[in-house]
Amino acid sequence: MAAALSAGAFSAQPAQGAPSAIADPPDDQIVIDVATVNGSGCREGTAKVAVAEDNTAFTVTYSDYLAEVGPNSKPTDRRKNCQLNLIVHVPQGFTYAIVSADYRGYAYLQPGATGLQKASYYFQGSPDTAATSHPFTGPQDANWQATDSTDWGQVVWKPCGEQRNFNINTEVRVDVGSSDPTTTSFMTMDSTDGDINTTYHFAWKQCPSS
Repeated sequence: MAAALSAGAFSAQPAQGAPSAIADPPDDQIVIDVATVNGSGCREGTAKVAVAEDNTAFTVTYSDYLAEVGPNSKPTDRRKNCQLNLIVHVPQGFTYAIVSADYRGYAYLQPGATGLQKASYYFQGSPDTAATSHPFTGPQDANWQATDSTDWGQVVWKPCGEQRNFNINTEVRVDVGSSDPTTTSFMTMDSTDGDINTTYHFAWKQCPSS
């Protein structure tokens, strides 16, 4: 089952002084360093970041991101989260924005149970925070996909010439709802037969000459 969010998920005012023309991705390979990783859904060593060779996207791979309710679950198992603080090393003369994000996972929800995937995005020091959520209802036993996207004119750009880390906060939650409390429901952003990738798509602009 797939959930999609309409344009406007990342809506906010463009960064002051940002150039107006969309540029081709820079030729130099982009490097992304993970400054910090915190959260019950991405314990140390369970989240990895990779950049596409064409610099149009980067992917976060999770290997242990699961929320669960049921007779053998603890109260803290119903909600799992991950906070990523990323340092994106941008080639000189360029700036970037994140225009869309694709999330994937698996949902096993009993009749009456509910699930929720949430995300928020912001540049360090910026008052603009974009938040999205995608609800799921049981019964369900299938892969899920959710996409956040925005209009080009409302994309938030990293200020030219400034190093600001990019923060991504995600959450997966499962609630018993009206389902049989003796049964188990869960939602993942990982997979038993291979890692699930969350992909964030770049847009690029050239900065004004100093």
